Amino acid sequence: MSNAVWSISYKLVEGASVPDFLRASEACSREALSKNPGFISWKQLKNEDTWVDFVTWETMEDAIRAEKMEGEPNAAAQAFYAFIDFSSIHMQAFSVVGSY
Repeated sequence: MSNAVWSISYKLVEGASVPDFLRASEACSREALSKNPGFISWKQLKNEDTWVDFVTWETMEDAIRAEKMEGEPNAAAQAFYAFIDFSSIHMQAFSVVGSY
């Protein structure tokens, strides 16, 4: 099986503090995302006002399972989501076919 990668692009809500957003991102990774089975890493990239997250999973099944997590949202995840302009989100899931 190959790894899977989420590619998620978005913008922050108007007036968002980048240092506060990065602290919220780190807490979300530590307290929520990394707790999911198959989680490997989360990389954040930025170009002007557009952010792109690359979240790597052991398998596509792990990525799908994490996306469909049900129940009460984690407080750290909620704090992270508060920074995101949801109208700007574009998400795709990819299977890794080569790594050089």
